[in-house]
Amino acid sequence: MVATDAPGSTDSIDFEAIKNLTTSETRAVDQLILDELSSDVVLINQMGHYIIGSGGKRLRPMLLLLAAKALGETSQHHLVMAAVIEFIHTATLLHDDVVDESDLRRGKDSANAVWGNAASVLVGDYLYSSAFEMMVRTDNMRVMEILSKTTTSIAEGEVLQLLNCNNPETSEEKYLQVITRKTAILFSAATRLAAVISKASPEIEDALAEYGQQLGVAFQLIDDALDYKASQEELGKNLGDDLAEGKPTLPLIYAIEHGTKAQAEVITNAIKQGSRNAFIEVYEIVKDTHAIEYTEKCADAAAQKAIDAITILPDSEYKTALQQLAHFSVQRDH
Repeated sequence: MVATDAPGSTDSIDFEAIKNLTTSETRAVDQLILDELSSDVVLINQMGHYIIGSGGKRLRPMLLLLAAKALGETSQHHLVMAAVIEFIHTATLLHDDVVDESDLRRGKDSANAVWGNAASVLVGDYLYSSAFEMMVRTDNMRVMEILSKTTTSIAEGEVLQLLNCNNPETSEEKYLQVITRKTAILFSAATRLAAVISKASPEIEDALAEYGQQLGVAFQLIDDALDYKASQEELGKNLGDDLAEGKPTLPLIYAIEHGTKAQAEVITNAIKQGSRNAFIEVYEIVKDTHAIEYTEKCADAAAQKAIDAITILPDSEYKTALQQLAHFSVQRDH
């Protein structure tokens, strides 16, 4: 049955059941990843395996595989592109942790905390390069165009986020620009690539790209909300990291706009200083101004847009799984 409840419904989504729909393909992708990580440079092997094997939902490759199966069946090119998407995502994580000076990733020491910033940047570059080497094997200019534009957009999003850091005057519009370019674009690329490789119609390609983009927006909105909701164990990172990095995320932007003058000043100063010291006070203000509820409402709206975008697809268990993943993106607690 296709889920019809609202994206933010409390009805639980069986994420493991969704993953099981692509078990054989995911194993093949994992093997591809391990094969591509094989290098005679020992540090690349060590760091690559550490990052790839450190958990995570592998959501982006899963989206590509589910979209491919919703359109018919998966090919070897789909598997290669799923691995490419994971390599690009992993490279961005390595670079992010260096830029953000993070020492925790998915509940483990981040790669830069273990091997240092220089090694993390260079291995991130290696993963990017490997991704493009794999991409070329498809001999498909459309694929190369999509991924080159995607990586450019990710870099632009990173720079925009850097410009917004320690700036409490960052608007909701500017924040959405960052998460669309930095996060949602890779979700969108994953689902669009599934359609391109399957030789789907332009209408279906655009529908799947829109699905991916809206899902990515919803996912990042909930990530930013969780920084003021989840326990450190649930989230797998240091609570208050966004505040310590001076990132004006949507909960903070909304709280500044809707809090008292005194409350706005507390958050403004915390963003300017980039300090975790005021986290408890900021946390209480975020709760008091209902900023989390607002952020979750925006995420629900994005998830619903994702669900609506793929009504064009024929009904199947894979279409249902894509719809359920939109629900999952806003229900999760980590």
